[in-house]
Amino acid sequence: MRYRLKIEVSLKPGHSDPEGEATRNLLKELGYKVAGVNVSKEYIVILHAASKTEARRKPRKCAKDFCKPD
Repeated sequence: MRYRLKIEVSLKPGHSDPEGEATRNLLKELGYKVAGVNVSKEYIVILHAASKTEARRKPRKCAKDFCKPD
């Protein structure tokens, strides 16, 4: 079966987000009361899996393999 997954990737807390800061500053200049803006990316992944459980397990394993600590 084919499954469609949405995966959101964002910076870890504590890391600077210059794009988010620039957006926050622009919104404030336009008169909006904004406390903060964080930028993230969204990926749509179509994958093949035998079951819904397997479809949920695959991206978790992929994320663990991809985001190993330095």
